[in-house]
Amino acid sequence: MLYEQIQKYVPVNEQEQADQKAILDFMKHYDNVLSRVNQIAHFSASGWTVNKDRNKVLMIYHNLYNSWAWTGGHADGEENLLNVALRELTEESGIQTVKPITYEICSMEILTVDGHIKHGAYVPSHLHLNVTYLLEADDREELIVKPDENSGVKWFSTDDVLKACSEPWMHQIYRKLLCRMKEY
Repeated sequence: MLYEQIQKYVPVNEQEQADQKAILDFMKHYDNVLSRVNQIAHFSASGWTVNKDRNKVLMIYHNLYNSWAWTGGHADGEENLLNVALRELTEESGIQTVKPITYEICSMEILTVDGHIKHGAYVPSHLHLNVTYLLEADDREELIVKPDENSGVKWFSTDDVLKACSEPWMHQIYRKLLCRMKEY
């Protein structure tokens, strides 16, 4: 099912064309792509969460990357990556009232993760085969920090998203998502 979803996704730019091909090739040749057992690369899912008026984006201050970022996390065996994106949004922000704007993949990217310590153990550098979903949440709902992953949760105006993010590579991804959200 996931392979077919990735395969039918229509890339919006050259980055997505290249990443889609690499993800499909990886899925053909490697096992455990939905699990962190595969230490080379594994699936993750992100939520680009906007308010009803589409003028704010929910972001967390990600402790590992020292930057404001979208919500998301590892598939951990779950093939339905939309469920992963929804679960991660709830866990990382406390948001309970959320709905997909579309059930289709909104964006696709391969993300690098540098080696780091998590829960006292070393995690080697690896890749996240990431898909992103466009989600809508109530910007009046109470936000809750998840201290083991983030130190802040906040709604940013669409004009301030790129200013908040200190990861240069992610600017390209977030610019793409700011454009994509206008399509819905």
